[in-house]
Amino acid sequence: MGATPGPSLAYLPITDAQAGRALVAFRSSCPLLMRRDDASGLTRGADWSSACAAAGTTAERDARSFFGQYFETVQIGDGRAFATGYFLPEIRGSRQRLPGYDVPIYGRPSDLVEADLGLFSEALKGKRIRGRVERDTFVPYPDRTAIEAGAIDRVAPVIAWAADPVDVFFLQIQGSGLLRQPDGSIVRIGYDSQNGRDYTGIGALMRNRGLLASGQTSMQGIVAWLHSHPVEARDLMRENKSFVFFREQSGDALGALGLPVVGGVSAAVDPKFIPLGAPFFLSMDRPDATRLWIAQDTGGAIRGSNRVDTFWGAGEEASRIAGGMAARGTAYLLLPIGTVARLTSEVDSGGASIIP
Repeated sequence: MGATPGPSLAYLPITDAQAGRALVAFRSSCPLLMRRDDASGLTRGADWSSACAAAGTTAERDARSFFGQYFETVQIGDGRAFATGYFLPEIRGSRQRLPGYDVPIYGRPSDLVEADLGLFSEALKGKRIRGRVERDTFVPYPDRTAIEAGAIDRVAPVIAWAADPVDVFFLQIQGSGLLRQPDGSIVRIGYDSQNGRDYTGIGALMRNRGLLASGQTSMQGIVAWLHSHPVEARDLMRENKSFVFFREQSGDALGALGLPVVGGVSAAVDPKFIPLGAPFFLSMDRPDATRLWIAQDTGGAIRGSNRVDTFWGAGEEASRIAGGMAARGTAYLLLPIGTVARLTSEVDSGGASIIP
């Protein structure tokens, strides 16, 4: 997988408003960019120093010229990008179990163990697994079917109860959300961990099996089918063995960097290819996805050099956009000027290539 120079930022259709919002998000990411290890191997903390220093003193109205002055674009791999969308859903829920609120929303189990394999082997650096210990043996954590059958009832707290199992399923896909309690009050919950099992997108399964009619392939269409086929829906959802655990939050929804994610600005990426905190531009077949984004989150289904999940905020409009988002086009990563020259010189001098 190679990285090649991309077009000048002057030729990318970035509006002043989009650039200004991206600058604010990038500025918030800077402290972490400069001190955390970049799993992609593309950058070092020092690479971001000049851009981050300038970001702190640049007004939003000057954001477009800022990105043009401090960044160069590169195309990772073939650059062909596929973008989906996620949002902050609001579902019916209650802290207490009440009639009609019978679906548990679990907190992180006490026996869930996350292992950093890089501590055991350099070849496994950046890889993590989750499981639990049974009789001195580390084994995979229970999957969705086992959890729904009660496998973790004694070790996982129930932080809330929901009214609809389909709502909870999609809440797990989104990773955070709002619970509207019977009295009208709101409880915000966010991602805390996951059971380590692979994610399976049921939308693809449903399309392959001919369960969805033409024009029914959006999230809203999938939800409608699941609600109208409750028995089949349970078995279908269980084919996604991944299961997410939550915690109650105060304040804004947080991404993988521990920073608030911003609708229309923040996006989830695979950090093995795109540095968390870095800006990137999507040129897509959907105008709403064509803009400057900041990599501030990750996702279980977001794997690969040009796979992106765009965040759209909360509310009906965010749900509509995110639920129907399936955009294709080209991705350009923005790196601090001089980074590509450094990477190239390291390779030319006989060093190991760190370009993914």
